Amino acid sequence: MNPIEQAGILIEALPYIREYHDQIVVIKYGGNAMIDEDLKKAVIQDVLLLHLVGIHVVLVHGGGPDISRMLTKTNIPSHFENGLRVTSQETMEVVQMVLCGKVNKDLVNLFDGLGVGLSGLDGGLFRAIPHQDETGTDYGYVGEIQCVDPQIVLDVIDKGYIPVISSVASGMDEPSTYNINADTAASKLASALHAKKLILLTDVPGLMEDPNDPETLIKQLKVSEVPALVMSGIISGGMIPKVDCCVEAVRQGVERANIQDGRIPHSVLIELLSDTGIGTMFS
Repeated sequence: MNPIEQAGILIEALPYIREYHDQIVVIKYGGNAMIDEDLKKAVIQDVLLLHLVGIHVVLVHGGGPDISRMLTKTNIPSHFENGLRVTSQETMEVVQMVLCGKVNKDLVNLFDGLGVGLSGLDGGLFRAIPHQDETGTDYGYVGEIQCVDPQIVLDVIDKGYIPVISSVASGMDEPSTYNINADTAASKLASALHAKKLILLTDVPGLMEDPNDPETLIKQLKVSEVPALVMSGIISGGMIPKVDCCVEAVRQGVERANIQDGRIPHSVLIELLSDTGIGTMFS
């Protein structure tokens, strides 16, 4: 690429930098982008670049594979029901140790002194009740967020740092700790922060009419169109909760929400700062 072409890329990014300058973007970080070292490096570079041009990025992460490894090492049995890890008190202690400790601090350490690690326990950020669904399954310490107080995140942003947040929560009425789905935590936080954009990094290209054909990617979608796609079966399985997170965020005031492929290097920059965009955008 010659210097003129390189300059063209920067010029293309300029209106988007203006649009997002001093705005909040919440990114749910997970999947292969969190495991593959090259992809991890690309995400960190994207976030640092956005931060340096005046865009306030908030990173929300899970850490399922790290939790599973630690549970195996400590001989604590673990199983899933309806896609959720059933979380005993013993399991929750490991979840808190791994997410709020190792995973969070390892990520913070990559941000050249600009990251600040938080969890949903800090400053009363997330408060939750036990998760319940129509199956009546007892999931233990799996929580549903009922209350978000984003002040501590705003304080970190105001000080010029990048908040890096692990997805656990305090109990609403008791001193318990709950395991929270990271997609849900990111969606709830984006709404509370009045974020301009929510990005859910996944291991698929986005919402597709045919899950086996990336060429059928639906690039843009109004939230009013979602029920019909659920009824038709296009939105199904594990995509339903991710779409629900995007729909809820948009309905609560987030301008746009994206489900996009975190396996593509620099997908965050492609979505935010280029004409091309990536994934499925809800508005």
